[in-house]
Amino acid sequence: MGILADAALAAGGEVIGVIPRKMIARELGHAGVTSLIPVHSMHERKQKMADLSDAFLALPGGIGTMEELFEAFTWLQLGLHHKPVGLLNVSGFYDRLMEFLAHMQGERFLKREHFETLLVDDNVDRLLDRFAGFNHQPLGKWIDRKPAGR
Repeated sequence: MGILADAALAAGGEVIGVIPRKMIARELGHAGVTSLIPVHSMHERKQKMADLSDAFLALPGGIGTMEELFEAFTWLQLGLHHKPVGLLNVSGFYDRLMEFLAHMQGERFLKREHFETLLVDDNVDRLLDRFAGFNHQPLGKWIDRKPAGR
Protein backbone atom coordinates (compact mmCIF):
# COMPACT_ATOMS: atom_id res chain seq x y z
CA MET A 1 0.00 0.00 0.00
CA GLY A 2 2.86 2.34 0.75
CA ILE A 3 4.38 1.96 -2.71
CA LEU A 4 1.01 2.68 -4.32
CA ALA A 5 0.48 5.71 -2.07
CA ASP A 6 3.96 7.02 -2.92
CA ALA A 7 3.31 6.61 -6.66
CA ALA A 8 -0.05 8.39 -6.43
CA LEU A 9 1.48 11.26 -4.47
CA ALA A 10 4.41 11.54 -6.90
CA ALA A 11 1.91 11.83 -9.76
CA GLY A 12 0.13 14.69 -7.96
CA GLY A 13 -2.73 12.58 -6.63
CA GLU A 14 -4.54 12.79 -3.34
CA VAL A 15 -4.08 9.91 -0.90
CA ILE A 16 -6.36 9.46 2.08
CA GLY A 17 -5.25 6.89 4.63
CA VAL A 18 -7.63 5.26 7.08
CA ILE A 19 -5.87 3.40 9.87
CA PRO A 20 -6.73 1.97 13.28
CA ARG A 21 -5.16 3.89 16.14
CA LYS A 22 -3.31 0.76 17.33
CA MET A 23 -1.48 0.65 14.00
CA ILE A 24 -0.54 4.33 14.30
CA ALA A 25 0.89 3.57 17.75
CA ARG A 26 3.08 0.91 16.08
CA GLU A 27 4.19 3.58 13.55
CA LEU A 28 2.58 1.80 10.61
CA GLY A 29 0.85 4.91 9.22
CA HIS A 30 2.18 6.63 6.09
CA ALA A 31 3.39 10.05 7.19
CA GLY A 32 3.25 11.56 3.70
CA VAL A 33 -0.40 11.01 2.78
CA THR A 34 -2.68 13.94 2.05
CA SER A 35 -4.92 13.04 4.96
CA LEU A 36 -4.66 10.33 7.62
CA ILE A 37 -7.90 9.39 9.37
CA PRO A 38 -7.51 7.44 12.62
CA VAL A 39 -10.29 4.99 13.56
CA HIS A 40 -10.88 2.58 16.43
CA SER A 41 -11.13 -0.75 14.57
CA MET A 42 -10.69 -2.55 11.28
CA HIS A 43 -14.48 -2.66 10.93
CA GLU A 44 -14.66 1.12 11.28
CA ARG A 45 -11.74 1.43 8.84
CA LYS A 46 -13.53 -0.57 6.13
CA GLN A 47 -16.75 1.37 6.59
CA LYS A 48 -14.91 4.70 6.39
CA MET A 49 -13.00 3.60 3.28
CA ALA A 50 -16.27 2.46 1.68
CA ASP A 51 -17.91 5.79 2.47
CA LEU A 52 -14.98 7.71 0.94
CA SER A 53 -14.61 5.49 -2.13
CA ASP A 54 -16.05 5.85 -5.61
CA ALA A 55 -15.01 2.30 -6.48
CA PHE A 56 -13.19 -0.75 -5.11
CA LEU A 57 -10.15 -2.07 -6.98
CA ALA A 58 -8.05 -4.96 -5.71
CA LEU A 59 -4.48 -5.38 -6.87
CA PRO A 60 -2.61 -8.61 -6.11
CA GLY A 61 -2.48 -8.99 -2.37
CA GLY A 62 -2.95 -11.22 0.63
CA ILE A 63 -5.79 -12.26 2.87
CA GLY A 64 -6.56 -8.70 3.96
CA THR A 65 -7.04 -7.75 0.32
CA MET A 66 -9.33 -10.76 -0.17
CA GLU A 67 -11.36 -9.91 2.92
CA GLU A 68 -11.86 -6.31 1.81
CA LEU A 69 -12.61 -7.34 -1.79
CA PHE A 70 -15.25 -9.87 -0.78
CA GLU A 71 -16.90 -7.48 1.63
CA ALA A 72 -17.22 -4.83 -1.11
CA PHE A 73 -18.43 -7.49 -3.57
CA THR A 74 -20.97 -8.78 -1.04
CA TRP A 75 -22.22 -5.27 -0.31
CA LEU A 76 -22.71 -4.76 -4.06
CA GLN A 77 -24.61 -8.05 -4.29
CA LEU A 78 -26.84 -6.99 -1.39
CA GLY A 79 -27.41 -3.52 -2.84
CA LEU A 80 -25.69 -1.74 0.05
CA HIS A 81 -23.73 0.26 -2.53
CA HIS A 82 -23.76 0.55 -6.32
CA LYS A 83 -20.07 1.22 -6.92
CA PRO A 84 -17.83 -0.81 -9.23
CA VAL A 85 -15.80 -3.63 -7.70
CA GLY A 86 -12.92 -5.10 -9.64
CA LEU A 87 -9.65 -6.95 -9.85
CA LEU A 88 -6.50 -5.91 -11.67
CA ASN A 89 -5.41 -9.37 -12.75
CA VAL A 90 -1.65 -8.76 -13.01
CA SER A 91 0.16 -11.72 -14.62
CA GLY A 92 -2.87 -13.96 -14.05
CA PHE A 93 -2.72 -13.49 -10.27
CA TYR A 94 -6.51 -13.83 -9.93
CA ASP A 95 -7.07 -16.58 -12.55
CA ARG A 96 -7.68 -19.29 -9.95
CA LEU A 97 -9.95 -17.04 -7.93
CA MET A 98 -12.03 -16.45 -11.05
CA GLU A 99 -12.13 -20.21 -11.66
CA PHE A 100 -13.38 -20.72 -8.11
CA LEU A 101 -16.06 -18.03 -8.50
CA ALA A 102 -17.15 -19.72 -11.74
CA HIS A 103 -17.32 -22.98 -9.76
CA MET A 104 -19.49 -21.25 -7.14
CA GLN A 105 -21.76 -20.08 -9.94
CA GLY A 106 -21.95 -23.59 -11.37
CA GLU A 107 -22.86 -24.96 -7.95
CA ARG A 108 -25.61 -22.30 -7.66
CA PHE A 109 -24.04 -20.36 -4.79
CA LEU A 110 -23.50 -17.27 -6.94
CA LYS A 111 -25.84 -15.90 -9.59
CA ARG A 112 -24.34 -15.37 -13.04
CA GLU A 113 -25.58 -11.76 -12.93
CA HIS A 114 -23.70 -11.15 -9.67
CA PHE A 115 -20.57 -12.90 -10.93
CA GLU A 116 -20.60 -10.60 -13.95
CA THR A 117 -20.68 -7.46 -11.78
CA LEU A 118 -17.10 -8.20 -10.68
CA LEU A 119 -14.97 -6.33 -13.22
CA VAL A 120 -11.70 -8.07 -14.06
CA ASP A 121 -8.95 -7.16 -16.50
CA ASP A 122 -5.18 -7.41 -16.77
CA ASN A 123 -4.96 -3.94 -18.31
CA VAL A 124 -5.45 -1.02 -15.93
CA ASP A 125 -6.66 1.42 -18.61
CA ARG A 126 -9.34 -0.98 -19.88
CA LEU A 127 -10.37 -1.77 -16.33
CA LEU A 128 -10.70 1.91 -15.42
CA ASP A 129 -12.77 2.47 -18.58
CA ARG A 130 -15.08 -0.33 -17.47
CA PHE A 131 -15.28 1.25 -14.01
CA ALA A 132 -16.23 4.59 -15.60
CA GLY A 133 -19.03 2.94 -17.58
CA PHE A 134 -20.33 0.86 -14.65
CA ASN A 135 -24.05 1.32 -14.09
CA HIS A 136 -25.20 -1.11 -11.45
CA GLN A 137 -28.77 -2.25 -11.66
CA PRO A 138 -29.88 -3.85 -8.40
CA LEU A 139 -30.38 -7.60 -8.74
CA GLY A 140 -32.26 -10.04 -6.58
CA LYS A 141 -29.91 -11.71 -4.11
CA TRP A 142 -31.33 -15.18 -3.99
CA ILE A 143 -31.11 -17.97 -6.51
CA ASP A 144 -34.49 -19.50 -7.17
CA ARG A 145 -34.35 -23.08 -6.00
CA LYS A 146 -35.95 -25.69 -8.19
CA PRO A 147 -37.41 -28.80 -6.55
CA ALA A 148 -35.11 -31.82 -6.64
CA GLY A 149 -35.52 -33.99 -9.73
CA ARG A 150 -36.63 -31.21 -12.08
